[in-house]
Amino acid sequence: MYIINTFSRGFSDKRERADARAEPGRPRRESLNNSRPVSFSSSHLPLRTSRWTCSMAAATGSVVAHTEPAVDSDLSDEQIEQLLARASARLHEKSNSQDLVKTNSRNPYSFPKLNAGKLEKPYVSRKGDLAIIDAPRLLEQQQRKQADGIRKVEDPVASKKLALEKKKATAGSDWFNLPKTDLTPELKRDLQLLKMRNVLDPHRHYKKEGGKMQAPEYSQVGTIKEGPTEFFSGRIEKKQRKRTFVEELLAGEQETGRFRKKYGDLQDKKTSGKKAFYKALKAKRKGGVKKGSG
Repeated sequence: MYIINTFSRGFSDKRERADARAEPGRPRRESLNNSRPVSFSSSHLPLRTSRWTCSMAAATGSVVAHTEPAVDSDLSDEQIEQLLARASARLHEKSNSQDLVKTNSRNPYSFPKLNAGKLEKPYVSRKGDLAIIDAPRLLEQQQRKQADGIRKVEDPVASKKLALEKKKATAGSDWFNLPKTDLTPELKRDLQLLKMRNVLDPHRHYKKEGGKMQAPEYSQVGTIKEGPTEFFSGRIEKKQRKRTFVEELLAGEQETGRFRKKYGDLQDKKTSGKKAFYKALKAKRKGGVKKGSG
């Protein structure tokens, strides 16, 4: 308010001096202080409220700068209004330029728009009020052939039974998929011989097993191959190699004769003091000393 009153007093003093120099019969103009006060409303100066004091000071300075050369000239109300309008226009342009500089400083870069290029044709297209689906593109050619082909329907009970049999055919992955035991006569004799292995070598002792021989549910027969470092120590000559354990045992019996001797000892032990002893005694009696001889 101080700036506005000072500005109005300056112009009123100038007008009083101009009227004093005028003709004596001419009536004086009323002072600006007595007339309607100069108002800087939003209609005259469209300025922001936060910048009111600075804008008014700038406007006052601009008006004074332009009116200083014309101190002795007579300024009308219209000229004053024009000067004020010019000052407000310059301030408005200055504020717009400052806002533009701030906006450019915030966004120094401008990014181009992304070009997606040629897009793929959609699967669903519209024709009037109808939505049409591009059916050939929904499935691959191989899947479409399988869908259009003949489907084989299997009995669920039979397929379940077959799957169960396949599962029972092996011992499972935890046991290296051992197959079910195919009990042949040769394998049966080998298993019996393994059960009686404690009589094969008197220097080796094994845990006794009672009961009959029972074949394992899952088993497999293989051949151990010697390595290149065991050519002399772990290698068996071809003429000594047999197909089964029984054949190897019989081949060794022909060289040692241990089982024949063992069988004789067992028979002597079983027949001592029994029927064989009585027969030997009767034979001695028949071939004994006759009566009257001697």
